[in-house]
Formats: sequence, structure tokens, C-alpha cells
Amino acid sequence: MNERSAPGRRPRPGRRPVNRPRKGAPPEITVDTDGVPEVAPVPALRPAVPRRSREQTGPVPTARPWSLREQARRMVAGHGPPTLPFPGSRVLSELSAEDERSVLDLVLRAGEAMVATGAPVGDATAEMLRMADGLGVKNLSVDITFISVTATIDREDDPVTKVRVISTRTSDYSRLTDISRLIGDITNRKLTIPEAHDRLTRILTAPHPYRRAVVTGALGMMAASVALLLGGTWAVALIAAATTMVIDRVLRFLRHRGLPYLFQQVVGSGIATIVAVVLLWGQNTWGWDRAMLPPSLVVASGIVVLLAGLALVGSAEDAIAGFPLTAAARTFEVALSTVGIVAGIGIVLELGRQLGVPLSIGEVGEGVAVHPVVFIGAGAAIAAAWSVASYTRPRTVVLVALVAAAASGAYVVVTALGVSPSGNQFGAGAAAFSAALVIGLLAGVLSERVRVPTMVLSVCGVTPFLPGLSIYRAMYNIVDTGFILEGLDLLVRAGSIGLALAAGVTLGEFLATPLTSEADKWQRRMMARARGSRI
Repeated sequence: MNERSAPGRRPRPGRRPVNRPRKGAPPEITVDTDGVPEVAPVPALRPAVPRRSREQTGPVPTARPWSLREQARRMVAGHGPPTLPFPGSRVLSELSAEDERSVLDLVLRAGEAMVATGAPVGDATAEMLRMADGLGVKNLSVDITFISVTATIDREDDPVTKVRVISTRTSDYSRLTDISRLIGDITNRKLTIPEAHDRLTRILTAPHPYRRAVVTGALGMMAASVALLLGGTWAVALIAAATTMVIDRVLRFLRHRGLPYLFQQVVGSGIATIVAVVLLWGQNTWGWDRAMLPPSLVVASGIVVLLAGLALVGSAEDAIAGFPLTAAARTFEVALSTVGIVAGIGIVLELGRQLGVPLSIGEVGEGVAVHPVVFIGAGAAIAAAWSVASYTRPRTVVLVALVAAAASGAYVVVTALGVSPSGNQFGAGAAAFSAALVIGLLAGVLSERVRVPTMVLSVCGVTPFLPGLSIYRAMYNIVDTGFILEGLDLLVRAGSIGLALAAGVTLGEFLATPLTSEADKWQRRMMARARGSRI
């Protein structure tokens, strides 16, 4: 019997006793003929194979059918990839670190200029990504807020991040158009990095296409066209034009003295209302014909000019495109500026009431039927005048006038069909929405062909339909007659018209996308963001 076997135990028949090392025992050491110790290799342990019991002597059973729980799980569980695309692997460029920093600086300068001139955040983001891709930088991240632009190149060794603060805001559509065309040339690989820097510098330092006196005259023509659009006479148009030009020069003086924009709106609307109060005083003192010189149209014309510079369409596009933070900031800016206009009107109306000047807006404006030809011509003139005041070049001014004329025609048709009867709040909003929808469609179709941003055509096109008269009528009801609820109703009406304009333009641009060339990957990325977080 083996000396390592337990006493009293006999080996199994047919098997030889094997001396196996104990688990954890040290290896066995021997000495060869030269006296060098040798370590015997430890035999590898074979994996344990489970033995079948005597009851399992039959054939191997097949897999059992799915249980009810397993079937229910397979019916509910998803099988495809995630519905939302997640960021993939890092895509590195073939540029050096110095070239990548140069591209990052160029992209930031262009993005800052676009946002400062009023471009929507979604469009600016797509243009910046497209610009970087055209110069060879593939892995760029862009974040735009109301006051800053941040861009990051995600490198393996040393990621680079730069920030630029937006310090100015203006309506300069010629510069915005030139930047858009620059990005188009970069995308088509027509410019190198140094050439792109030089061209962007020339764009940002170029003089305006018009003198300031031309801009003042354009604003006067815009106010005169608004007066005709609302049913006024040529005398009202001349007074409205003169009043608006005075407002422009006064606000320009105050702007250079550092007066905040809110108080500029108060002063501008106050000047327009002062002219209306003087007209009321003259009618009562000298017997002027009230139908010849309705004061309400003078105020309404000035209000439309003050409302034209607000980022109403841009804020709506930011909200729909999936940029709620910037949209909220722009919306608050629009609301605050509108409050300034309302405050200026209310202050002057209250002063006039205290001085004994009887205030009356009459029934002129929304209840007066305007000939369709006059309405369409005035709408085209308003849009063209505002585009000149925003430094749009002459060729684009003609295109803006044609787009506004088509939208005015749509407004006339919807009104004639009875969708917008006089005094119907929702009908007025529907007519404004129809006109804005036409503007968005035309802007989306024509922008790529004429290489002009859609915003230039859409913002100028909706200017004739801004609710200036509704705001004045609301403040008159609140201040003079004491009908607060009716005044608030008119304010809500004005707000609904503004929202209808913004929504119509945005929807029109979206519907125009299939009519243009296929969207690139950057436009598709912005569209995917606009769809929301749940698909």
C-alpha cells in the first residue's frame, strides 16, 4: 500500500495509485549529478468535469422552451440601436496645433460677428461648424449664449478652448451677408487659412454701404409707408416721416451718450405721442380736420419703426431650434424694449390728460379699408426701407421688396376670404401667420440661390405686419378711458400677432428645406436638436 494513502483504504481495482502533491504543498526538489538543485514542475490542474449521475444515463435533454416571463421580456425589450445618436470616437485633424489654434480664432471671430448682427444661434452654430470643417478641423464643439461664444477643439494631447464676449448688437445685414458668403467659399475649399483671416478682417472693418443721413431718410420713408398702410392720407404720411426722422436723430444723440436701450425706447415712443397730443390740441383749438390728421396713425408709425429693430424672429427661431437659454434672453430683451415703448406712450398720454388735452384715437386704422394695390405697395416700401436702414445692399433690397409684396398679397387674400375680419383677434393673427409663412418659404428657397442669409429676407419681410397700432390703442384704453381689461386684451392681441409672425417665418423656412438642395451634416445636426430629446 502506498505510504501516503490512508490506513485501511484499498486502492480501486483497475487503477494505479498516483502520488499527487497536496494542494498548496511546495514543489518537490531533487539534485542532479552536478549538484545543482532542480525543481520538479508542478503538473497543471485539469478543469473539473461534472460527472453525470446514474439517473442521467439517457440522452442529453434539449433546451427547454421559453418561459412566459422570458417571452414577455422579449416582446417588450428593444432590439435596435439607441434612438438618439451619442457622440462617437474622436476625429483628429491633420493640422498642426498652431494651425488649429488659428482656425479656432477665425471661427470665433466669425461667430461673434454673426450673433452681434442678429443671426439666430442655430444658424450661427451651423455656420461655425461648417467653417471649421472646410479648414480641416473635424472635432469642434461650439456653445453660444446671449453674451458669449465658446469653441473647443478636442485634441488628444492638449484640448484648446477660446471664448469671445459679444459686446455689441446691431442690424448690419451687409456684413452678415459677406460673412455667410465667406463661409461658403471656405466650405468649397477656395480659401486657405491666412486668406480667410485677411478676408474676414476686411469684412469687419469695411465702411457701411450707406451714409447715416440715408438711413435716417429710409426710416422716414418707412414711417410714411406705415401710415399709408394703416389708411392714412399723404399729410399723415409726411408728418409721420418727419416725426420718425426726429426720433432717429434724437436717439442717435442719446445712444452716443450711453443711454440704455430701454430708456431710448421710452424717449422714442414719447416723442411720437407728443406729436399726437399736439395734433389733438390743434384740432380742438384751430378746428383741424381729424379725419385728415388722425393722431393715432402718427404714433403707430413711430411704434412700428421702434419695434422693427427687435429680435422677435430670432428669439422664436432660437426657441424652436433647441436653444432655450438664448431664446429666453432674447425674449426678455424684446419684452423689456416693448415695455419701454408702452411706458413712453403712457407717460405722455397721462401728461396730456393732466394738461386738459382730450385724448382720442378715433376709429381710423384697423377699421379703414385700404386698396389692395396701396396695401401691397406700402408693404414692399416698408420692408425695403428697413433693409436700407439695416445696411442691406441694393440688390438685396429689391429682393426684400418683392418678398414683402408677395406676403402683403397673401395678407390681402386671407383678409378678403374672411379669415381676418375687423376686430377679430384670432383672425388678425391668422392673416399675419399666413403672410409670415409666405415670407419664410420664399426666404428659404431664395437664400441659397442669391447667397443671402434667410434672416435678412425674413426679418425685413415681416416688418410691415408688426402690431404698432394695437399697442397704442391698448395704452389709450388703459390710461384715458380706464378700460384696463380691454387694454390688456389689446396688448395680448399685439403679442399674439408677434408670435404668429415668428412662428410663420420659422415654419416657412422649415417647409422650404426640401425645395432647396439637400441639407449638409451641420444643418441635419441642428434639425435633430430641434426635434427634442425624445424621438
